Order: sequence, then structure tokens, then C-alpha cells
Amino acid sequence: MWSLLKEFFKFSRQEKKWWLIPLIAVLLLLGAILLFTASSGIVWALYPFL
Repeated sequence: MWSLLKEFFKFSRQEKKWWLIPLIAVLLLLGAILLFTASSGIVWALYPFL
């Protein structure tokens, strides 16, 4: 896992693709929200935002 992260940052630095870092961070955050709220009782409150 850490080697993949290091390789991603190395690619970003070499190819000057700095805009990928916030995009990946937002996608990971959205995935974490969906994963952790899928089985909880708060889904009804988050439904309008997703």
C-alpha cells in the first residue's frame, strides 16, 4: 500500500500532475463516507448530499 502511494507521488512530481492529488483525496473521502455510513442509521441524513 505504501509503495503504491510513494509511486503515485513520484509520478505526480515527474509528470507535473499536481491536480491529481486533490482529486484522489476527494474520491477516497467519498468512498470512506459511503463505506462507513452504509450500515448506520445516519444514511437518511446524508442521502440528499450523495
